[in-house]
Amino acid sequence: MEINRYIDHTMLKADASRAEIEQLCREAIDYGFYAVCVNSANVAPARTLLAGSPVKIASVVGFPLGAMHSDAKAAEAAIAAAEGAAEIDMVLSVGYLKDGHYDQVQSDIARVVRAAADHGAIVKVILETCLLSDDEIVRACRLAHKAGAAFVKTSTGFSTGGATIEHVRLMKQTVGDTLQVKASGGIRTYEQALAMIKAGADRIGASRSVEIVEASSLSGGNHGSAN
Repeated sequence: MEINRYIDHTMLKADASRAEIEQLCREAIDYGFYAVCVNSANVAPARTLLAGSPVKIASVVGFPLGAMHSDAKAAEAAIAAAEGAAEIDMVLSVGYLKDGHYDQVQSDIARVVRAAADHGAIVKVILETCLLSDDEIVRACRLAHKAGAAFVKTSTGFSTGGATIEHVRLMKQTVGDTLQVKASGGIRTYEQALAMIKAGADRIGASRSVEIVEASSLSGGNHGSAN
């Protein structure tokens, strides 16, 4: 398994410096990661740094709370996609979901999906599963599908918990082949990443991606070669 191709190499902390974004992009090229995942302000620099490489850019939107106005989310998605993001990782309106305002949740996602699609980008919907019941996770997955998203994603990594095997499995059982699943938040080891993939994850979001692929190599996994 080429586990590097599952990974969105991630840098989302508030104090990320330009040097750290440069290192992130350099590592993504060297290790053959699928994408880098950055805040929208860092999309344009990442595009320059990744020019000529196959590494894609994912930008978070409405991050990390999801409690932004839909107009703001759509605008941020449009800007990020126009500046080079091929994928938009948006945070679900968790409060609306918990209050049962399902039409508003679906509309919020759909607004971002349309804004991203105008620039050829796809959308992953971050559910923040640590804040949801199993029934709410299922409902959120179905709303994301109806709204035209391409992925459902477990977590921001900035709330009370990250990805779990149980939640990844539930999400995959719910969406089947209609959407893909991204596991993110707290995935720090090769064993954790592999377990998420076996549970149904199509993509892994991680900041310790280099450690994961190097551990994969020691375990006999094929991760591609670093330059």
